[in-house]
Order: sequence, then C-alpha cells, then structure tokens
Amino acid sequence: MMLSCYNLNIMKLYLSSYRLGDKSEELSRLGGSNKRTAVIANAMDFLTNEGGRNESVNREIADLKELGFEPEEIDLRNYFGKPQELKEELSKYGALWVRGGNVFILRRAFKESGMDEWLREQKGNKELVYGGYSAGVCVLSPNLKGLEIVDNTNNVPEGYRKEIVWDGVGLIDFAFAPHYMSNHPEAEAVSKLVKYDKDNGIEYKALKDGEVIIQEI
Repeated sequence: MMLSCYNLNIMKLYLSSYRLGDKSEELSRLGGSNKRTAVIANAMDFLTNEGGRNESVNREIADLKELGFEPEEIDLRNYFGKPQELKEELSKYGALWVRGGNVFILRRAFKESGMDEWLREQKGNKELVYGGYSAGVCVLSPNLKGLEIVDNTNNVPEGYRKEIVWDGVGLIDFAFAPHYMSNHPEAEAVSKLVKYDKDNGIEYKALKDGEVIIQEI
C-alpha cells in the first residue's frame, strides 16, 4: 500500500509500518537539497541497556546513509525544557526520521522538548520531510487513545515526567495501526487496537509491515 501522488511544494510525510518499508526509493526522492537528517530514537528510551539503544540508532543511521541521507541522532532528552534551542537545532535539517518503540515515551519527549509545537509550525514547509515508523507515526495522530492496548503507558524512563500525554501532535487526521496482520510481536495487540478503533468510530489506517503512506501537509 502506498499513496505517492505528492507535491514538492509542501511538507511531506513518509509513514511506514516498520523500518523503511518497501518504498524506500520514494523516501530518497522526497528529500530536497539538504540531506542532513535528524534521527530521533526516544521511543527506545525504556531500554536500560545503553548499548542496545545505540545499536538500534546505528542501524537506522546505516539504512538512511544507503539512501543518500546524512543522518545523525538528535536526543530530545538534551532539550527538555529548552524548546528554543531545539528549534534552532532542527532548523539545520532537511529531514527527520523517527523510529518506533513506546509511543507514550515518545509523546512525552515531544512535549517536554517542544518538538510537538515545532512540528505543528512546519506545516507547509516544502523543505522538510518527516519520516518514521510505528510509534514514530502513531504520535502524529489526533490522540493516542487505544494505543495503551499495545504500549505500556506507565513505562517512564529516568528524567521523564510521569504524566501520560493522550493528545497526539495532530499532523495526521487518523489513528495509525502499524504491524497489522504481520509477523511482528505486536501484531496480535494491534488487531485489538483496530477493533477498538472500529468500535469507537475512530478513523484509522492499519498497515502491514512493508506498507507505506506518503502524505503531504
């Protein structure tokens, strides 16, 4: 599944169920002249093994380099309470890549760093591409209700506030259900999430691993 009719004059979203998906060549075409890419992996901050987290980041960086991007990690924890500093840093990049993990941790990181507000200000920014998968897409929804079926809301890493943030960033107008009917450990829980969305009249899109949506805002 892919929606690929896009206009290069507005902000592009590359929304994948898992990792780069089956249309990675489309991602490389979306980018402009600025190939610097901020890799955001805060959804993995629940890992107590720093080596495991670093390994996951390095994998994302290697994948993006193969597509011609110039990736480097931006750890949002370094910008908690410093939204202006984050805004100045992110202005240097032409693309973002936000990996999966725990969506509630990622949402907290977005709020505490001010990245959520910065992203909302980027609507219509033709120079920016937002790419991501799983939690990195779910966080863009209007709200996160139902995702507690899949992710632990009470997994709060050191340095994070305990408050659960239920509102999403709101860059997309639907709930996102990744790993649907896929060979993924969360597939069974995601089927329950899809049922929740149906039962509650929530507009959603369910993607199998490999599938990608390309959207513009």
